Amino acid sequence: MRWPRAWRQCAVAVVVTVGVALAVGIPSALIPNPWFVRMTPTPWWGYVVWVLTAVMSAALAATFVGSSSAASPASGRTGVIANVGSALAVGCPVCNKLVVAALGVSGALNLWAPVQPLLAVASLAVLGWALWHRIAAQRSCPVSTVAAPATVPAEIDSVPEYEH
Repeated sequence: MRWPRAWRQCAVAVVVTVGVALAVGIPSALIPNPWFVRMTPTPWWGYVVWVLTAVMSAALAATFVGSSSAASPASGRTGVIANVGSALAVGCPVCNKLVVAALGVSGALNLWAPVQPLLAVASLAVLGWALWHRIAAQRSCPVSTVAAPATVPAEIDSVPEYEH
């Protein structure tokens, strides 16, 4: 027996929500764990961005379930890029080895940390755009692939023209 589309979408949404929450929350130490330790306290907005990223990613993933629309898969790639941006936005600024290597610890705290809220807003905006784009594409009427007739039907040729 095959589940109805709505049930499959809900199941995918739950799995993706948990997956994204773990994938972003563990390395950024928003979820306390033995593998990653956060050197700076998490700002209040970090938790908001984390939850919104997980929920919006789940909604985006659910739009791909059972869809036969020819909507661009670019929305999915854009969603992945937005998730990476969100992970960088909520992560500890001095725990990011690339940022510390490029800017040093003081640069990570003085230059990277102030940029993180902007990166968070941008990432959520891009994720929202991808979700909106995907839903709009699914709601639009598909273009018919049926070829137009090569000749004009006789009824149209027999319509008299009126002079003005």
